[in-house]
Amino acid sequence: MPGRDIPSIIFGGQEDYKRLYQSDPNAALVLPITISPGFGVLKMGMALSQNDSAAGNDGQFLPYDPTATITGAEVAPGRAYLVQDSGIGATVLYVTMDDSYKFEVGDDVIINDSTTAAENLGAITAIDRDTYTHMAAITVTTVVGAASFTTALFAYITLEGYDTCDGILEKSVDTGTGSNAKGALASMIVSNAILRTGMLTNVDSNALTDLSASAFGDFTVIK
Repeated sequence: MPGRDIPSIIFGGQEDYKRLYQSDPNAALVLPITISPGFGVLKMGMALSQNDSAAGNDGQFLPYDPTATITGAEVAPGRAYLVQDSGIGATVLYVTMDDSYKFEVGDDVIINDSTTAAENLGAITAIDRDTYTHMAAITVTTVVGAASFTTALFAYITLEGYDTCDGILEKSVDTGTGSNAKGALASMIVSNAILRTGMLTNVDSNALTDLSASAFGDFTVIK
């Protein structure tokens, strides 16, 4: 850890290593994958989705978005929360500078909040990180529809494919944040495993359905 310029202690740096598997890890079906940049450190046991965009980072992976309820408290690093309401008819959306690095030109964008039906805004045509120092402007192809997505309702944008769970991250990886984000090579559990439910951070009932998985007490069985 880099030195600091005042006497102080940072708590939380030590990692408590725990077991993800209850079954034999060698029996699980695991795929090698690439996770897109910008999501920071993703812990093992995180549910993942595949980017279904037509271009951009198509085919790479991102954190699954648990959308059964949207309260702003979910473990959902795939979200880039808006810093301004979208407005109606908008094609430019504003997110934090760091969150803008979760996207690249060509990615297909979904906008969502806790009340309004999610909309597909088509491909990103430009990402402006130069006009402002505190936020980035992301320009999309399709205008926001009949309702404005608001910060009061936890409005955010994410990538197409965000709400389908394709597997579980086998080991923790660092995808980077902001301008230092480079993505990560990782491995994803897709079937034939019994996992410790307490190690699964963003798995909801929809994710279990996507994985053909079932919860049994302290364990989650992926068939």
